[in-house]
Amino acid sequence: MAQAHADTAHAHYYVPDSSRWPFLGSLSLFICFIGGAATLNDSPLGSSILGAGFLLLFVTLFAWFGDVIRESEGGRYGQWEDVSFRMGMMWFIFSEVMFFAAFFGALFYARVLSVPWLSGAGAEAATHEFLWPSFLADWPLLKLPTDYGFTQAKDVIPAWGVPAVNTAILLTSGVTVTWAHWGLKVNKRGHLIAGLALTVLLGCIFVYLQAEEYGHAYHELGLTLNSGIYGATFFLLTGFHGFHVTMGTLMLFVILLRCIKGHFKPEHHFAFEGVAWYWHFVDVVWIGLFIFVYMI
Repeated sequence: MAQAHADTAHAHYYVPDSSRWPFLGSLSLFICFIGGAATLNDSPLGSSILGAGFLLLFVTLFAWFGDVIRESEGGRYGQWEDVSFRMGMMWFIFSEVMFFAAFFGALFYARVLSVPWLSGAGAEAATHEFLWPSFLADWPLLKLPTDYGFTQAKDVIPAWGVPAVNTAILLTSGVTVTWAHWGLKVNKRGHLIAGLALTVLLGCIFVYLQAEEYGHAYHELGLTLNSGIYGATFFLLTGFHGFHVTMGTLMLFVILLRCIKGHFKPEHHFAFEGVAWYWHFVDVVWIGLFIFVYMI
């Protein structure tokens, strides 16, 4: 009797049919790893294998997302699925928070702990004399040992140039995606599409300006991943954030295409909300980057 009641209570939760996409996704990632390793080892087939892996991954994701979209538009998702999706997205964003926390932690360790330690302050005077007698505790660390193969950077990227412009762009994009969300909730499709289109455009501009910034850093300032701990932390933090902006822009573009096709309703639009949450997370991370990487 209890089992029958449980079956009835959960009968409305949609369980999709068996799918080949998880297997093909895993296979494509495996091919990408093999191709990447072969490319790094100068194999003549490395780039071809890597390209085949990415192509298979793209086809798999395109088809898999298409199935999910058709399930959603077919009315197969209800209240319980909506709760599951929201919990899944919240845990995913939490994992992303921890991902960036690790890199911010590395920056904190380098600046607040390692630099004073190497400077020989207090009881560490002997360590300073033994490891690096000429070390000066001056962040960012641009004066590096010449016999370890480091690239000597000429200067750092000022906060009030491209980084400040990109900050304004991302903050504005947060406003436009919120405007689009408001348009969806009040069923004003024109506002929804215009807000999303502006958000996608701003995301593309951000990525373009960051690419230009990287080119300037590498070719004119000599600031690379090999420029000691400052160069490593700078490019890891800003590079991974730029990757997240790129992915967020692609997701917003897909949502924009779906909105143009008439998808989503004021009472049923978690796909839009999930991408909007992700985009706001990207905005918040950038504010932290702008303060701790560029300004301080």
